[in-house]
Amino acid sequence: MSDFKRLLGLLGPYRRDLLLGAGMVLVESAFELVIPVLMADIIDVGVAAKDIPFILHKGVQMGVCALLALVTGLLYAHFAARAAYGWGARIREAQYERVQKFAFVNLDRFETSSLVTRMTTDVTVLQNAVNGGLRPLARGPVMLILGVGFSFWMNARLALVFLACIPILAVILFCVVRKVAPMYGRLQQSMDHMNNMVQEGLAAIRAVKAFVRGDYEAEKFQAVNSELTATSQRTFHYAVLNLPAFQLVMYLATVLLMWFGGNMVLGGTLQVGELTGVLSYVMQVMNSLMMISNVFLLLTRSLASAHRIVEVLDETAAITSPADAVTAVPDGSVEFDHVSFKYHADAKEYALSGVDLRMEAGQTVGILGGTGSAKSTLVQLIPRLYDVTEGTVKVGGRDVREYDLQTLRDAVGIVLQKNVLFSGTVRENLKWGDRSADDDTLWAACRMACADEFLERMPKGLDTDLGQGGVNVSGGQKQRLCIARTLLKHPKILIFDDSTSAVDTATEAKSRSALAQLRDVTKIVIAQRVTSVMEADQIIILEDGRVHAVGTHASLLASDPIYQEIYASQMKGGDGDAREADRR
Repeated sequence: MSDFKRLLGLLGPYRRDLLLGAGMVLVESAFELVIPVLMADIIDVGVAAKDIPFILHKGVQMGVCALLALVTGLLYAHFAARAAYGWGARIREAQYERVQKFAFVNLDRFETSSLVTRMTTDVTVLQNAVNGGLRPLARGPVMLILGVGFSFWMNARLALVFLACIPILAVILFCVVRKVAPMYGRLQQSMDHMNNMVQEGLAAIRAVKAFVRGDYEAEKFQAVNSELTATSQRTFHYAVLNLPAFQLVMYLATVLLMWFGGNMVLGGTLQVGELTGVLSYVMQVMNSLMMISNVFLLLTRSLASAHRIVEVLDETAAITSPADAVTAVPDGSVEFDHVSFKYHADAKEYALSGVDLRMEAGQTVGILGGTGSAKSTLVQLIPRLYDVTEGTVKVGGRDVREYDLQTLRDAVGIVLQKNVLFSGTVRENLKWGDRSADDDTLWAACRMACADEFLERMPKGLDTDLGQGGVNVSGGQKQRLCIARTLLKHPKILIFDDSTSAVDTATEAKSRSALAQLRDVTKIVIAQRVTSVMEADQIIILEDGRVHAVGTHASLLASDPIYQEIYASQMKGGDGDAREADRR
């Protein structure tokens, strides 16, 4: 319940709408409670005395009460909708803002599909709890208390008959809520699995079609869909028992009232109008109890969703700026001092172990190594995408943990191994690097990344629409656009994490030549091809998360067996190729 109360604190300006909505429900209930009293007067006084003016007068009063109840009900709907959907929007904003502050470590703890569910389905559950639960939550207790009070005022003996039914209803509600409460959490987890399956299937749709695995994916989807269906059926199988059980008790109470009340009318101790009024109040009380029970079910489900949302909001960002953060990076020098790193504190082995490296400002540094040698892990420590487990990473002579995060990451431009472009035009994507860049600046960055070659052939140039995730350009074109976008940051350190793997060698050589003109920028190039790093000031060979060797192309070719093996395997196309590579 504390999670739900905490989320109510996000109502903000919509708290007023929530209170006004509850107030409208109370006014509506008051008007409806007057109607049975007026109806009893019509029967016992007007009809008994055949007083038509009295009947008409009371009828008009009933009509006015009904009309006012309608108006206040409509006002409630307006205020409740504003409160529910405004509240939901603020919760989604709070979650999204929190996720943007997460480090990679935090994102590793939540599946993407689960975060999507928490920002959509779970928020919708909370909205429905307010939109559908505020009315019965405010109306139910009022109708219950006043209905019981009026019925005792009209005839206490009859009121005792249905009052005995209330404990039975309470026991039924308790049993139902106790059964379904833990099932709602499992239902939302099944929704996570469904979203994960849909997201994965759509993201990999081209691979699915290329391997003709549509039937296999359909079977996997059917499995998670069946899991969600079965979980939903089990959950709501028990939840819906609430309604028939309450109706059974309500109709039983009505029959008993008619039986005892009819005998009292025949005995002359009760008037027909009073019996009618008591029955009306009994129906209102029973309906209020049913509404309260539905609120409990809504609240039970919303508590499960609230807990999942609060888990996101309570997640502490693993990487933050220090209190007295340094706000300027003097140069692009990088130093690894006895650095070791593992992704999880309880991991048995380190991804990186005992790394000692020094990269001077303005140098070009190449990194080679086999798959799984932790090349990407090494460079991700520089902009603090992860924090070291042991040792220190320094940029510009200072520990990266001393810098303001935005300052540090503005000084480090990284083209990740998995290139990401966003829906929109080329211009909109490039301006991620520099929002104020004009067309001349954008084209200059594109020429340096060799992206101008294909952009100039496109009719709309920089205004070309890339489609969702850049589906309208090839892998190599996407890589070049990502490089251009990073260059627009004007960073002190440029990191290329195998970012030219889809580019032909001629274009890569042209791009390397252009990037070499950036004299004051430290360039770190992770590559699979020896030709990509042969001209580097130093080449680092990684093996199983350790630094195996450091040197220039000539020194490593003369002394290091791993580099010799890589060189020989890639240059075996002919002696001429090898000699040409040596000259370079």
